[in-house]
Amino acid sequence: MLNFTTNENLPLIKAPSLIVGGGMVGLTLALMLAKKGLPVIILEAVKYPENTESTPYYSSFDARNTALSRRTVQIFTDLGLWSVLQEFATPILQIHISEQGSFGKARLDATQEGLESFGQVIENAWLGRVLLSQVRANQLITLIDGVNVTELTQDHEFVTINAVKTTSEDASDSFNVKSPILIAADGRDSFCRRALGVGVDEHDYGQVALVTTVQTSVLHEQQAFERFSPQGPLALLPLCGENRRSIVWTVPTGTEQEWLGDANDARFLDALQVTFGNRAGRFEKTGKRFAYPLSQVLAQRQAIGRVVLMGNAAHTLHPVAGQGFNLCIRDAQVLTNTLAVQAEQGDDLGDHTMLTNYEKSRLTDQKRVIRFCDSIVRGFTHSNPLLKLARNTGLLAFDVFPGAKQMVANYAMGLKV
Repeated sequence: MLNFTTNENLPLIKAPSLIVGGGMVGLTLALMLAKKGLPVIILEAVKYPENTESTPYYSSFDARNTALSRRTVQIFTDLGLWSVLQEFATPILQIHISEQGSFGKARLDATQEGLESFGQVIENAWLGRVLLSQVRANQLITLIDGVNVTELTQDHEFVTINAVKTTSEDASDSFNVKSPILIAADGRDSFCRRALGVGVDEHDYGQVALVTTVQTSVLHEQQAFERFSPQGPLALLPLCGENRRSIVWTVPTGTEQEWLGDANDARFLDALQVTFGNRAGRFEKTGKRFAYPLSQVLAQRQAIGRVVLMGNAAHTLHPVAGQGFNLCIRDAQVLTNTLAVQAEQGDDLGDHTMLTNYEKSRLTDQKRVIRFCDSIVRGFTHSNPLLKLARNTGLLAFDVFPGAKQMVANYAMGLKV
């Protein structure tokens, strides 16, 4: 374990509860806690723009889009946010799954399954803007941005961290925060996790996700596609605007550079057309491509004394099934309800037994989603002809087997955990 000590001579802030990490998971969790009447302080490394109403994009929120499950949509509805979020959200009414050069295909139709939708696609920039605006307007939440956490200790009563402004090397810009509980939502390379000596189980998929927005000649009609190719999975999701679609194309590490940069627009569109086919019509225009290395990172523990790991600090998944953020939001909901009960009873919010019980309660859902995402990646990237035959036969069986679609849809929508 790393040995950190805090400087007792620095200014001290006492926090009823503390979140380190003000990304989408951390901000959502803070709003959940405030909804239950629990005050919270958030520390975030990024210095956010002051005018959240006129700036639609923040450096902490990237070019990616998020597929929100129906359960996540319901959580945002309960928080009173969905009426604002839905302005730039697009429902998924149909899902089409196929493999390039193979016979297997499967389709899901929300109407046939008696559903309003399978979920909603929203741009991270918009989701981040709304969450940040709501956090800043909430009197129970204190957001301190532009600071790095540099030290962490805990004892039988409190967690104490040291933070310093990211734009300063002056020791006078440091301060301590003390809280009975710390929720570490500081990303896949979590400082808090490392400071606590928590190891990770990591698998590098040897893949990079190319992310961009494209324009097609055919209207998307709220249809999502998952196309498996020799290069890797290709997801095509509907966005606001009748022919705007989000692309997440997984390619082998080291091959991504040929698709990045404005000069490669035409080549990228041509490759996309060959891989995807003509179901979306012609790929007419592409935005800037962004590349994100893909790996699975799982913390070996999630409750450590008075600290609980949340979001990507606890589990970072492959984006192939769009389940990572939704799983994190379910974690946040369960933790919020647990802490609310603890507060109502006047008990210690950082009680280790309570936090350990929270962790145990989430393992079944987490393991199921982790296995599901990992098995899709491994199963559809193996070139063995027998495996290819088996998975395409499986797709055909899935398309006609009674009850299979409803079962998978319930899991994907977060309605069955």
